[in-house]
Amino acid sequence: MIAGLIGGLILLLVWVIGGLISLACFVFWLWMLVHAVTNKGISDVEKIMWVLVVILLPFIGSVIYFFVGKPKAI
Repeated sequence: MIAGLIGGLILLLVWVIGGLISLACFVFWLWMLVHAVTNKGISDVEKIMWVLVVILLPFIGSVIYFFVGKPKAI
């Protein structure tokens, strides 16, 4: 009985932590997408390229944009 309760609490904790990590990844992705669209330090062609990269490669594209495209912002 207690083992089942502890197992259920651990499972709930894993779900909550996983949900928070997923939410953080989504917010980061959305932040990079908006930044790519509004970045005044890159040309329109680069904006389109970065938006496609961020959309088609959601997490990896966002991380790449964060380190490569975002520093070009004025």
